[in-house]
Amino acid sequence: MSAHIVHVVHRFDTGGLENGMINLFNTLAPARYRHSVITLTDFTEFRRRITAQPVEFHALQRAPGHGLGWTLRLRKLLRRLQPDLVHTRNLAALEAQFVAAAAGVCATVHGEHGRDVFDLYGQNWKYNVLRRTAKPFVSNYIAVSRDLEIWLRLAIRVPPRKIHQIYNGVDSDRFRPREGMRPDVLPPGFAGPQTVVLGSVGRMAEVKDYPMLVRAFIRLVQQQPALAARARLVIVGEGPARPACQALLDEAGLAHLVWLPGERHDVDAIMQAFDVFALPSKNEGISNTILEALASGLPVIATAVGGNVELVEDGVNGTLVRPGDAAGMAQALLAYLDAPARIAEHGRLARLHAVQRFSIPVMAEAYAAVYDQTLKDRQAALKTQQE
Repeated sequence: MSAHIVHVVHRFDTGGLENGMINLFNTLAPARYRHSVITLTDFTEFRRRITAQPVEFHALQRAPGHGLGWTLRLRKLLRRLQPDLVHTRNLAALEAQFVAAAAGVCATVHGEHGRDVFDLYGQNWKYNVLRRTAKPFVSNYIAVSRDLEIWLRLAIRVPPRKIHQIYNGVDSDRFRPREGMRPDVLPPGFAGPQTVVLGSVGRMAEVKDYPMLVRAFIRLVQQQPALAARARLVIVGEGPARPACQALLDEAGLAHLVWLPGERHDVDAIMQAFDVFALPSKNEGISNTILEALASGLPVIATAVGGNVELVEDGVNGTLVRPGDAAGMAQALLAYLDAPARIAEHGRLARLHAVQRFSIPVMAEAYAAVYDQTLKDRQAALKTQQE
């Protein structure tokens, strides 16, 4: 009989965390595990990407603020679902660990996937008090990067035996280098055969710092006006930073060189239309879009933060720049605009890196091993209590 895993997240929307969950659901055999998802707030149609098995979604519609009504609804729902294991993700869902314990769930996992702009380095003392208070209720932790693994061990003082570092996986069949002509997904006339398309994909949230990338592109073209003939920038994604980026471009008179299409559902084809990928984040766990760019054979320019330094090897498959450094980002972009051979070589090594190190089946089996061990330990503890 398959084990029932209930996953608790703040919201299930378009994003890397959700994409990783979908890859997990679509890879682990339904005969081994069945899954339910509880969102503290709401969920979107992004869940339709789950194709391998039916997954029930439940939204608690938690209101902003400190009301506790959601905890009662969650406890009641957990008692009805009777999960074998509860898996929470990130700080926003961590309080669900206390509710799971109150509902009688003894096997739990908590995943750390990255931090938001309000606590870039995991140093907020209030949040860390909550994390340390929750430790006795968490059977095992999963960290998606070595950076997060070290932080859990040193800052939160989680015993090393309870921490499992598992990289996200990427679909290297879906995301692969383009062959032949650029796919017809860009606006008509936007990019010709000699154009270098600099691209990014992600939530346009403050932590991603897309205005920095836009300022770098503006700086590049203003310093070398001839580049306007062959340099283009594309940022795919939706979020509060999109209007700010558009305003910067309008003010500089360069909006015609940049495409901000909002959210797209053909990211694999979009990636094949890029020549170089850039991610200007203030912090990251392990970026799914960087993994997708690497698998697509793109050199990656990324800020040297969080797990980015574990994916991008400076001068080998991409370039690392300091966070917030628009001038450094502009120089990194220029270095690829002037060197097509460098784009080709770094792109080749990027693809090799993705295929060899970031397989979805390997990721899924690592999660399964944590689930199996957690369930085995719970059964052993129950047996000891009965004796």
